Amino acid sequence: MKLWKPLLTVIFLGSGFLYAQNRELLYDCTEIPQALLLNPGMETSFTWYAGIPLASGIYAQAGSSGITVNDLFANDGVDFNQKVRTRALNGMTKRDEFGATVQIDIFNGGFRSRSNPELFYSFGVYFETNTILYWPEDLAYLAFEGNADQLGRRFDLGHLKTRGEGLTVFHFGINKVIDRNLTVGARVKVYSGIYDFHSSTNSGYFLTEEGQNNLLSNTLVADMQLRTSGIEGIRAILDDEASGTVGGVLTKRALLGGDLGLGVDLGFTYHLDPQTVITGSLLDLGFVYHSGDVKGYSLQGRATTEGVEAILPDAFDDANSDFWQDLVDEIEAQLPFEDNNTSYLTFRPTQLYGSIRYNFGEPVNEDMDCDCDIGVTDADVRTPFRNATGLQLHAVNRPRGPQAALTAFYLRRFGNFLSLKGTYTVDKFSMSNLGLGMNLQAGPVNFYVLANNLLGYRNLADSRYASFQIGLNILSWGANR
Repeated sequence: MKLWKPLLTVIFLGSGFLYAQNRELLYDCTEIPQALLLNPGMETSFTWYAGIPLASGIYAQAGSSGITVNDLFANDGVDFNQKVRTRALNGMTKRDEFGATVQIDIFNGGFRSRSNPELFYSFGVYFETNTILYWPEDLAYLAFEGNADQLGRRFDLGHLKTRGEGLTVFHFGINKVIDRNLTVGARVKVYSGIYDFHSSTNSGYFLTEEGQNNLLSNTLVADMQLRTSGIEGIRAILDDEASGTVGGVLTKRALLGGDLGLGVDLGFTYHLDPQTVITGSLLDLGFVYHSGDVKGYSLQGRATTEGVEAILPDAFDDANSDFWQDLVDEIEAQLPFEDNNTSYLTFRPTQLYGSIRYNFGEPVNEDMDCDCDIGVTDADVRTPFRNATGLQLHAVNRPRGPQAALTAFYLRRFGNFLSLKGTYTVDKFSMSNLGLGMNLQAGPVNFYVLANNLLGYRNLADSRYASFQIGLNILSWGANR
């Protein structure tokens, strides 16, 4: 079908980037300014910060819930076709996914209001790309095994679900200390879409039964749709069908010249008592309206065929008959493939974070601490602690419903120059996800590196999940330091 060509094109375009999005190591790590992007209501103690352009936040994450590269390509003496059959076709379901995310800070900064130190402002621009593809269970089986021995089985076309996007985000946030126990925040976002594709509302089936005029009868009932934005223009340039350069088109779209949208982040931090803290945030509650370079494809209808039906010897009476073309015309009349340029709306993959943290251990001197619980005025200063432990919850909206992860963490601070955070996370990708983050403060220079699923780094080809983030900032705490 003609539908598969554009669909496969955008799938492979998106899959070339590094969608899971949980950043449990960065969340609530308040010595790092970029944590404000995960909770605009985070407690802040610095007077101002400036991220090093293109280096203050580089984040990449990729995962597969059902299979690894090593499962298929390991040199273990097992035939490749047998691996595909046992480990992919028989080992994966329609809920298994392949996903990836990349986010890069173009610039990021923040400052505390001089007239009202209870207010902290943050702003910046970052690029983000996401891709997710669910394993098309029935369609993969049909492609690999065929339908010859599958009489009466309905192959579900709804198993095909995929989505991807690339966009630039311009953001401005306000963080306010309400009182000694409560800090709240909000962030407004303007999205500038670069490209988008999604095919997530498909339905229908393919069915093979015994025929009446031939041995087999095939029925296809389809309601399938693929929507794209920003892809046709790039394809036209690559095929020399349009003037310009790919770089010029991408730059224009990234700088508010693409599809536009609006969003908001909300967050809070609340002290139940001097040592127990709860936090929460709701991110990317927003949408993008796609109206430029839009191309949609649809396949809708019902068709039943028993193949070429030729009644002999009458068929030889018309020497100009084209039986195959007649068959194709008949199917296309019953099951039309169409394209359009209709604008459409997409909603961002909204995320939810929550945590409970318990601070404990030996209280440290204010001059030796980098704790986020330090307030913005002398009256708000809390006794900081060297240790913290707790639980974090993360959930993100996906085409097949919400996807959740639960994290246990331990945070240890060494004076005012070093802090370490260890995590153990349970999600659909792994039951043994150990992470470690380091935040180093050398005078005004802030450097951090965070890595997840450390056990998987022994053999990345055999790992279902990998995530890392690195960044460099200049910080100032003013009187509070």
